[in-house]
Amino acid sequence: MSLIIQFAIGAGGLVALYFLLGLRRIANDRVGILERRFSSKGSLSRGLIATEGEAGFVPRLLRGGVHWYAPFFYRVHRARLVTIPQGRIGYVFARDGIGLGPHQTLGKAVACDNFQDVEAFLANGGQKGPQRNILREGTYAINVAQFIVITAEKIHLLALDDDDLTLFQRMQHVIAERGGFTPVVLQGEDDLMGVVTIHDGPPLPQGELIAPIVGDNPLDQASYHNSFQDPERFLYAGGRRGRQLQVLIEGTYYLNRLFASVEPVKKTVVEVGHVGVVVSYTGETGSDLSGKEYKHGELVAPGQRGVWSVPLLPGKYAFNTYAGKVVMVPTTNFILKWNKREIGSHRFDENLTEVSLITKDAFEPSLPLSVVVHIDYRKAPLVVQRFGDVKKLVEQTLDPMVAAYFKNIGQTKTLIQLLQDRSDIQRTAGEEMRDKFGHYNLEMEEVLIGTPTSSNVDSHIDQILTQLRARQIAEEQIETYARQERAAVKERELREAEARAREQQRLTQSELGILVQANQGRAEYEVAVQKAAQIRALAEAEAERVRVMADAEAERAARIGVAEAMAIEEQVRAYGGPKLQLTQKVLTRFSEAIEKSGVDVVPRVVVGGGNGSQQGQGGLLDALLAMMLSDKTLDDATVISSESEPREVSAKMRRHLEERLGSMNGHANHRS
Repeated sequence: MSLIIQFAIGAGGLVALYFLLGLRRIANDRVGILERRFSSKGSLSRGLIATEGEAGFVPRLLRGGVHWYAPFFYRVHRARLVTIPQGRIGYVFARDGIGLGPHQTLGKAVACDNFQDVEAFLANGGQKGPQRNILREGTYAINVAQFIVITAEKIHLLALDDDDLTLFQRMQHVIAERGGFTPVVLQGEDDLMGVVTIHDGPPLPQGELIAPIVGDNPLDQASYHNSFQDPERFLYAGGRRGRQLQVLIEGTYYLNRLFASVEPVKKTVVEVGHVGVVVSYTGETGSDLSGKEYKHGELVAPGQRGVWSVPLLPGKYAFNTYAGKVVMVPTTNFILKWNKREIGSHRFDENLTEVSLITKDAFEPSLPLSVVVHIDYRKAPLVVQRFGDVKKLVEQTLDPMVAAYFKNIGQTKTLIQLLQDRSDIQRTAGEEMRDKFGHYNLEMEEVLIGTPTSSNVDSHIDQILTQLRARQIAEEQIETYARQERAAVKERELREAEARAREQQRLTQSELGILVQANQGRAEYEVAVQKAAQIRALAEAEAERVRVMADAEAERAARIGVAEAMAIEEQVRAYGGPKLQLTQKVLTRFSEAIEKSGVDVVPRVVVGGGNGSQQGQGGLLDALLAMMLSDKTLDDATVISSESEPREVSAKMRRHLEERLGSMNGHANHRS
């Protein structure tokens, strides 16, 4: 009985120990990978995962908790949950599955709940090797015996041998070199685009350099590959291995770098004043659009192989420069300078030098030139198709053409003519060369000719220029002297004006004085006119008065005259008649005349004897008296009838004459 009890206890202890040995505790942040050591179905015939109960790794995982498995029959490998941080990418390598095809480098994507369902992966045809699908941020319960997960921080795997870790470390290094653990981020301020190279899928056909754009159409869900983020759809739509024509623009892209690597490339910027002529290296062969008259190449429609007939206008373009090139053609006026010391901003003329001439008079100057050129943007593809680019056009065509033209001009001109007729030569050259430039699809705007300079061969040009300068200086001096003369005249006029201005006050005052005097004169004139009118009126009144008085006086005088006549008649009778009265009046007038004239009637000094003055005076008086008395007009009857009366009259007349003569001599002596 005791043995039975002891056996039972021993058996119970063994059962308990067996039970305890079969318990497996899995933490919540870990998973358990179950490995079956023994199986009635034997071992695996292929692969690593035992999906049919064979001995090997069981596809299902043990999650957090306590699990019991028969000890010695099962082995549990504990592993951490796979965590992908925010903004990171995890890569998966499958140890079991179908082998890769001949054109495959990555296993195709299958439905397997982000590699958390091993059975679904294998059942759906999952392939062994690196996978096209990637793991985005999150935590995953992955059987790391089947799937090795490579992140930037850690490699999640169940090592089967010592070389496993080394192999996957090399794989981790390759992914890191491609920046594969982070998404592709293209920012707008960087002006970058991404050129994509696909490393999986069928190769390009012979002769193709770049894979065409495929199925990037959201309306076609079967072919839409979401900018290479869905490898399966890309390949399903006919995507090819190699560099892709389609590029990535601004945005964030979670790309499997083992499937697609991205090269950042600057965008193509067509500046204002330029157009971009596209020379495409890829695309289908198109028909010529240049026309029958254009025999220098073919132009094709955009998207076809060749030179596109429509240029890119100013702007930014995500043009894949591996698929072609963009030749910038200026559409604004640009200057080509045949001058080794000057280079235009476009640098098309950096290899141009002055044109060497031989003039008609055997001088060899160097002629600098500038030509203003314009290219019609619609003709820019023709220029590129014909010459490759503008610089080749300048160096291979325009340079020899322009040089030959001016060499021909130089041979017909002397050096002096070349200098003096520059304007005419420049105008003629512009007219004649315009057609030549038009033949090359260019518009020549203007030709500018510089001053000829001495070359290394001929140094006499400087002497000619010196003589011309001296001649011009002499002419300028003549003009200067003439202008100085005019300036002197102007200065004199200025001085006169200044003097006149200084005297302007007095001139103004004098002019005002003249005006005042004129006004005063007019006022005085008016006063005089008024006075004259007054005087005239007074005179008329006075004349009237005088007339009236004269009439009265005449009447009075008439009356007096009558009285006097009567008196005179009486006097005449008293003096002896009218003849005697007439003689008296004559003597009276004669004496008055002698008195007024102041002539000595009697000489002051008398030469001779006698009584002196008395004798002379008496002689004159006697003579006068005798003359008067001897007048035959006297009435003899009067003298005869009365002898005493003539004597009395004669004595009276004598006394009267003596008084008058004495008075006259007194006046004469007083004046002397």
